[in-house]
Amino acid sequence: MRRKPIYYVILLIITVALSFISHGNDIGIDIGNDSASIEEQNNTGNANPIESTSKESGQKNNYVELGQLKVHFIDVGQADSILIQNNEKTMLIDAGNNADSDDVVTYIKSQNIEKLDYVVGTHPHEDHIGGLDAVIESFDIGVIYMPKATSTTKTFEDVLHAIAKKSMKVTTPIPGTTVNFGEASFTILAPNSDNYKETNNYSIVIKLEHGNNSFLFTGDAEDVSEKEMIERGYDLTADVLKVGHHGSSSSTTQEFLTKVNPKYAVICVGKDNKYGHPHRETMELLNKKSIKIYRTDESGTIIAVSDGEAITFEETLK
Repeated sequence: MRRKPIYYVILLIITVALSFISHGNDIGIDIGNDSASIEEQNNTGNANPIESTSKESGQKNNYVELGQLKVHFIDVGQADSILIQNNEKTMLIDAGNNADSDDVVTYIKSQNIEKLDYVVGTHPHEDHIGGLDAVIESFDIGVIYMPKATSTTKTFEDVLHAIAKKSMKVTTPIPGTTVNFGEASFTILAPNSDNYKETNNYSIVIKLEHGNNSFLFTGDAEDVSEKEMIERGYDLTADVLKVGHHGSSSSTTQEFLTKVNPKYAVICVGKDNKYGHPHRETMELLNKKSIKIYRTDESGTIIAVSDGEAITFEETLK
């Protein structure tokens, strides 16, 4: 009995189909195992995903739990000094007045810190770099950021001498540069020019991001620098704003504050200072937006603690 041609066609189709099923993974054919593969990758990776449930949607999300990030707004009176710690990485932004040198060094040592990975002198005014030479002499230093702004003061010369003594070089900040910092990262946003009339506008401005939390450190940057950052289209949004220039009305314009849209504001300022900082205009802008305000002249050293999701504040209370 002769087999009809159709028999051979069917037999050929069945043979080819079986071959595809058995070799599907080798030739990239989707055979419905995508979900299993993803789960297997998650379970065998180096990081352990933490299962969480969104309160709004009820959906489960995977994220890696972050360690604490601490920002210490050190009470140095009418001056700035900010210490940041995350995952054994450290940064110091400014070091107060000359008279604050010992206090700043002692405070850093009290946190069991031997090395500062990044030291930032926002601009060459004594109330920001006064203690910087003592800091450089007292700790191992990684990178030193300072703007292209000079001064003829002895304070500035002392800082340069301390840097030279350790055979180090100053790194000029480049706006838009992002640097890894432990489990966080920071981006330089200013200065955006090298020709300002006011030295304050040379201030290095840094945005620090840790998980879903962010901080904006503005030095003494005034309205001119704030406008430049807005015009360049930088993402200025931050949960915590270190208010510029000790709360002076020369900084923190309404447009800038709207762009930052912070939940919290920290003002580094001295009690009963001769400048009248923080100025009434600045306080009114902050209060109008219902921003929670912390002041070193009222609370002493202020410590903001981030876990990547929420920020809490600790006050030493004078």
